[in-house]
Amino acid sequence: MRDIAIHRRRLIGATLLAAAWPALAKPAGTLIEVWKDPQCGCCHDWIAHLEAAGFTVRTFEEGNDVARRRLGMPEAYASCHTARVGGYVIEGHVPAADIRRLLAERPQALGLAVPGMPVGSPGMDGPAYGGRRDPYNVLLIARNGGAAIFKRYS
Repeated sequence: MRDIAIHRRRLIGATLLAAAWPALAKPAGTLIEVWKDPQCGCCHDWIAHLEAAGFTVRTFEEGNDVARRRLGMPEAYASCHTARVGGYVIEGHVPAADIRRLLAERPQALGLAVPGMPVGSPGMDGPAYGGRRDPYNVLLIARNGGAAIFKRYS
């Protein structure tokens, strides 16, 4: 009789755990790999922006320039970090919403870039900048190195 009661409690516990599991387990987001300088604070802030938007980030604390060249992003669009997601290259402080749009629309392109480090872009928008927001463009980079405006921020 005692064995039946123990078995019953274990079964109930397992059933409750199984029912609660979806709420306990956080589903993995889209993986984005990021190459950055280990000392760069704005890169860290951009990664936090991606994670807050549901991306799963794998960070490499070195090799930004090497990754940019290997992935084919022209130097003209360079910034402080380079990423890869869904077959695309992401260069610089590209907003997560624009990466999501890229992945949804799947254009024939190399990827997206925000050249330089514009103040007000994700990762360059912390308290140190006093709320300043400079206009910038997210560029859609073609495989031949050409670019078109994907999104304007002003």
